[in-house]
Amino acid sequence: MLLEARLQAASEPARNSALARHLLDALKQYDVNSVGFYWPLAGEFDARAAISIWLAASTQREASLPVVKERGVPLEFHAWTPDTPMKIGHHKITVPASGRVVIPELLFVPCVGFDAHGYRLGYGGGYYDRTLAAWPGAKKPITVGIAYEACRTPALRREAHDIPLDLIVTEAALYPHPAD
Repeated sequence: MLLEARLQAASEPARNSALARHLLDALKQYDVNSVGFYWPLAGEFDARAAISIWLAASTQREASLPVVKERGVPLEFHAWTPDTPMKIGHHKITVPASGRVVIPELLFVPCVGFDAHGYRLGYGGGYYDRTLAAWPGAKKPITVGIAYEACRTPALRREAHDIPLDLIVTEAALYPHPAD
C-alpha cells in the first residue's frame, strides 16, 4: 500500500518540485559541505537536480552515492557530480565508477514510509541501519529521510536497532525528530 502511494505521489510534478525546494531548505538549515544521497529507484524522489543546484553554489561542497560492496556489510559512499561516469552495481543500482570514498556529514535516506516519531520504513535490507551502526569516527551524520506525505503513517513497528531520523522532508513540510 505505501509503495503504491509513493509511486502515485512521485508521478506528480508539483509534488516533486515542492520536495526539491524542501530538500534545499534542509541543506540550508544544516549548512554542511558533504552530503550522501541515493540513486532513485521506482517511486523514489530523484534528488539529483536539487543536489546539483546545491553543489553548484560552492566548490567546497561534495556529494556522494551509496555503494553496496557486498551483502551484509555497511554501505560506502563514493563521490558524485552530475558529470561522474557511472556503472551498474549490486541490486542493479547505478553507482559512481570512480570509487573515491567520501564520509558525508549529512545523509539523505529514502523512505517507503515514515511516522510522527521520525522512524522510517525502508525495503528491509538493513543497509542504512548497519551503515549508521558502524559509522567511522565518533560523529554520526545528520540523517534526513526523503518521503512523500502520502507515505506518512501514525506509527511504524520498530525493532531494537531502529534509529529515528533527525529530519524527514516531504513535499508538504520538514518534520524534525520530536524530543521524547
